[in-house]
Amino acid sequence: MLICLFRTVILYALLILVIRLMGKRQLGEMGPLEFVVAILIADLASVPMQDLAIPLLSGIIPILTILAAELLLSVLCYRFPMWRRLFSGKPVILMENGTLLQKNLSKTRITPDELTELLREKEVVDLRTVQYAILETNGQISALVYPEEKPASAREAGIPVQPMGFPVTIISSGRLLRENLPVAGRTEDWVEGVLRDHRCRVRDVYLLTVEPGGQIYLSVRGQE
Repeated sequence: MLICLFRTVILYALLILVIRLMGKRQLGEMGPLEFVVAILIADLASVPMQDLAIPLLSGIIPILTILAAELLLSVLCYRFPMWRRLFSGKPVILMENGTLLQKNLSKTRITPDELTELLREKEVVDLRTVQYAILETNGQISALVYPEEKPASAREAGIPVQPMGFPVTIISSGRLLRENLPVAGRTEDWVEGVLRDHRCRVRDVYLLTVEPGGQIYLSVRGQE
């Protein structure tokens, strides 16, 4: 039992390391290359976890080999467009100037109902407003509506707005993050004043953030 636990912990840590080395892009979106790598790594890791008769290195070495191959192919795809098109394909235009491109829909096996559903997820209801709908290499749909159909920005509407401040977390889950106080330009005395105004203590606070303009957000434990 302890050997099984030990092997599982090692493989678990190795998988986390492999995913980290593959880069953050793979966590947010997967192309064909990343999808195949993820399936292979999961399969290779599961076998030595379950079968104690298989040496641990028999699972580790293939995983590291696939990682090395994936990193090499990623570099090749980055430097050479031909390799990128070979492994990831090319974006396909599904709609152009409000017209469904039926040949491209047929080629990608996307039905009109599926396309309209995907466009609704992009908050696009009227197909006549779509200038381009593009199937990206990661399987996502990009919807570009006509410029006149887009909501006006504050600059276009002539509305003055204040620069958006980035909130800094001061207290999280009842713990004071002292290292964030200089970033926010605040002191512990300021924190004590805020807590005093809200009649609570540090351990009672679920989240406290402050923006550069001084606006604070405070959530007390147990309040929903």
